[in-house]
Amino acid sequence: MSIQARRERERAERERLIVTVARELAEAEGWDAVTTRRLAAEIEYSQPVLYSHFKDKGAIMAAVAVQGCAELAVELRAARTAAVGAREALAAVGEAYAAFGRRRPALYDAVFTHLVDLPFATPQAPPELQEAFGELYSAVQPIAADGDDPGLLTETFWAGLHGLVTLMRSGRLPEAAHDRRLALLIGHFTAGAS
Repeated sequence: MSIQARRERERAERERLIVTVARELAEAEGWDAVTTRRLAAEIEYSQPVLYSHFKDKGAIMAAVAVQGCAELAVELRAARTAAVGAREALAAVGEAYAAFGRRRPALYDAVFTHLVDLPFATPQAPPELQEAFGELYSAVQPIAADGDDPGLLTETFWAGLHGLVTLMRSGRLPEAAHDRRLALLIGHFTAGAS
């Protein structure tokens, strides 16, 4: 292995470590606890080393968001492909999305609530973001009625899911009725679908 290849591998390993530790801290203590000083101490590298990989905390959160989208896409795909029928697939994707947000709150926040420097909803969006949206789209498209724009319908479904997850997590909607709310959302989107 060349010296250059070894350095690139070590750099990639340090980046993975920084992102992993940031995620762990955020999940344990929230994003406010994730500072560059704290990360540098946790990974046992100096702050300048950390800054040689990421320009600031926002860049670290963006890297976490990309990872989160990749993981969300895997979970949504598994739910969608395990279901039989368009309505069932949409329901399974909705349930998987909500479960992801509830189970991984800091990761969900990095992807969907905190301001990160990522181009969402553009062709320049990282493939992981496009893949996560693509899984939502793949669940919504089969239930789209003639004349519906499947992309806009997917965005609306996503907005509904995000609203439910966010309001429930913040305590503004009681968790006890979550399954009924999700069923209402699915029912609205699948009215008339087979």
